[in-house]
Amino acid sequence: MNAPRPAVSVRDDSSRRVFLALLDDGTEAGGAYYRRRDGVVTFTHTEVTPDLEGQGVGSTLAAGALDQVRAAGERIVALCPFIEAYVDRHPEYQDLRA
Repeated sequence: MNAPRPAVSVRDDSSRRVFLALLDDGTEAGGAYYRRRDGVVTFTHTEVTPDLEGQGVGSTLAAGALDQVRAAGERIVALCPFIEAYVDRHPEYQDLRA
């Protein structure tokens, strides 16, 4: 039997330049690191806590970060292979590419 997927929210910690994946108890479960300049968010690296890998945390993190970029009216450059692959698999985010 598979364990239930953890509940994850995504928050932009601009002082650390990272979108954080947070569990309900506030524990950091991962991050999508970026540089931001002139309305373009360049994703450089994404990581998920090893014990939570394969449980959808990374996908929730990517979607949450991209949704916040869209809401801010910004575009993206995906240097991070995980974010690049996520955008490739989800055509609804293609328009965010700079």
